[in-house]
Amino acid sequence: MATPLSLITGGSGYFGSRLRDHLRAAGQAVRVFDLVDADDRPADVEFVPGDIRDAGPVARAVAHCDTIYHCVAQVPLAKDQPLFHSVNVGGTETLLRAAAMAKVRKVIYISSSAVFGAPKTNPVTETTPPTPGEAYGRAKREGEQLCQAFAERGLDVTIIRPRTIMGHGRLGIFQILFEWIREGHNVPVLGRGDNVYQFVHADDLADACLRAAAQPGPTLYHCGAARFGTMRETLESLCAHARTGARVRSVPTRAAVALMKLTSALGWSPLGPYHALMYGRSLWFDITKAQRQLDWQPRFSNVEMFIQTYDWYLANREQVLRAHGASHHRSAVKQGVLALAKYLW
Repeated sequence: MATPLSLITGGSGYFGSRLRDHLRAAGQAVRVFDLVDADDRPADVEFVPGDIRDAGPVARAVAHCDTIYHCVAQVPLAKDQPLFHSVNVGGTETLLRAAAMAKVRKVIYISSSAVFGAPKTNPVTETTPPTPGEAYGRAKREGEQLCQAFAERGLDVTIIRPRTIMGHGRLGIFQILFEWIREGHNVPVLGRGDNVYQFVHADDLADACLRAAAQPGPTLYHCGAARFGTMRETLESLCAHARTGARVRSVPTRAAVALMKLTSALGWSPLGPYHALMYGRSLWFDITKAQRQLDWQPRFSNVEMFIQTYDWYLANREQVLRAHGASHHRSAVKQGVLALAKYLW
């Protein structure tokens, strides 16, 4: 009997590559579909190059697949609003059509907590109405709606909404944070930093994805850490671990958000509208449904995953700074005006 074939769209990216390793460890055959290949792709993982918006390459990638994990996304760091829609919405529709034509057994759609913007109340459950607050969140929500429409036509699609993903190898804007702490610069929080903010470790999320893929029938799960606290608590624990003299410092919320929006709009900062919207806000998921139905238990707390990711960065820093990653979240980021801001706190 042939080994079931799993396709990961966006499999060269940060989470896609972690998911790839989990699938291989589970004995599954893996195919990756992405614009570019990853330097660390194992030889036994097939690579199919292509654009998620192009029906021809997508159909070739989907052929003979048992399960599809749809991880392709234009993330907030990209700041390209037309691409948010064409990739996250148009590309998702192209993939779902191909999956339906190929009679794929199961599709796992990796969505985002950005579909909730800054929620008025917490915890956020699977029944909380989505209220996206910017272009990225709106595009991910439209992707969800496409999944729900295809599910009504008979395609087995499960939506997974993760909180902000962390873990060894995660870079993007977190590389800036780690570099500041490594250099002993203070780290700002908005106001008191008492907003409760939940993350999820990539390995915990990958575990949830594999468990969800084994469950028949379309549904929706929220995934996040079981142990988490405020933004200040998380960052203070990381600074204490680093022992570089870095401290957490409060900055005025309104002025900081206005400055983040301005420098982003002018192209002076890598931060996007989503970062300005959420850095000082509380957002955490109720993960009871995933825990109960998938027998899933996240292993990493906020603090544990930050410390692990920071230590990985220190151990691999020289290689990271020399390399050009396959995605925003696997690459070092140009700090722009933030390179000067770190001296202000």
